[in-house]
Amino acid sequence: MGTPEFAVASLDALVKAGCNIVGVITAPDKAAGRGMQLQQSAVKKYAVENGLNILQPEKLKNPDLLQQLKALNADLQVVVAFRMLPEVVWNMPPMGSVNLHGSLLPQYRGAAPINWAVINGEKETGVTTFKLKHEIDTGDILLQESFPIGDNETAGEVHDRMKEIGAQLLLKTVKGLAEGILSELPQDPGSGIRDQKIHHAPKIFTETCRIDFYKPTAEVHNLIRGLSPFPGAFTSFNGKMLKIYRTEKETGPTMSSPGNFETDKKTFLKFACTDGYLHVKELQLEGKKKMNVEDFLRGYHF
Repeated sequence: MGTPEFAVASLDALVKAGCNIVGVITAPDKAAGRGMQLQQSAVKKYAVENGLNILQPEKLKNPDLLQQLKALNADLQVVVAFRMLPEVVWNMPPMGSVNLHGSLLPQYRGAAPINWAVINGEKETGVTTFKLKHEIDTGDILLQESFPIGDNETAGEVHDRMKEIGAQLLLKTVKGLAEGILSELPQDPGSGIRDQKIHHAPKIFTETCRIDFYKPTAEVHNLIRGLSPFPGAFTSFNGKMLKIYRTEKETGPTMSSPGNFETDKKTFLKFACTDGYLHVKELQLEGKKKMNVEDFLRGYHF
């Protein structure tokens, strides 16, 4: 069960390992783009190319869907970047349902774990496989794998590494469950996380994406890379929205008030923060395409 590109890597790993995929459940096709043409999810495209059985339910409690799921007679359900399942669905297979989550649970439970880990300046993140239960992202942990986050790495770059690492961890999990060699670790305070501050990963809203240059350079830099490439951090630039996707930090005294910019109109554009500047490296002005700063400055009339 999955929808976006992140889930395709896991499905591909299972298929290539010879797992018997009896069904693929993904989102219904949606009208999108200028012509409002029906678009298939990334998971559906892969499933079609590989001749897999596809279900696209509108509602997960629909009696017809429940009958179709029962008829599949699956031993295990694997969930990657899908929606919340009702108990009648996740509890159906004899081995239950396994979810792949993009964080080291119990940290960053929620819809946007990659974004928030980068926004909060984490030096490390990872992937977790766990058994589904009632509350979201709270089930018993099966396996975890951690990896570092670079100082200038964007959420998109972390996402692309994570989907491959996660796919291999998921495959290892499925094999371990099939062989009966995995134990389950509860996500409770008794499992060694008592002294940790638990960070959450709620959905990203527009107000989250607004840049506040009255914050330190490191904090603004992390926000920008944590929202890159989507949905993108933004500010106002001469009356238009400017999305910033990549920056470099310059700490030290500034000549400008926070939020003001300096430029030589050729090679650099930098915004002042409370303790230094942020040099913009990749940006997109309202109504224009995304470009690097040199190309932007070459065509922009101040």
